[in-house]
Amino acid sequence: MRAIIMDPGRLRTELILQEAVISEDGAGGHSEDWREVARLFAEVTPLRAESRFGAAQFLEHVTHRVVLRERADLRSGMRFLQAGRTMEIVTIEDADGTGRYLACLVREEGR
Repeated sequence: MRAIIMDPGRLRTELILQEAVISEDGAGGHSEDWREVARLFAEVTPLRAESRFGAAQFLEHVTHRVVLRERADLRSGMRFLQAGRTMEIVTIEDADGTGRYLACLVREEGR
């Protein structure tokens, strides 16, 4: 992603940030639950949509760029929720080179 000049007024989409919580099941396996970390505002911009056919079904996903204020606890593998949509964080970078904003590349699976 390229550097951007960010207008904080564009951060108007409310998102829920979640992280995975892994619990051992006592039999060598585990279960994964999601815990809310924060509610925040961001700018969500769709980038690309793809549809592939495999295993007798269509596999669809959309990538977005999510720009938000800097957070020290944000890392790939976390996810954003927004109105029934789930967007997994793939990459994170400094959006404008100042350390004030982060730009995340996220992936949303099709329904």
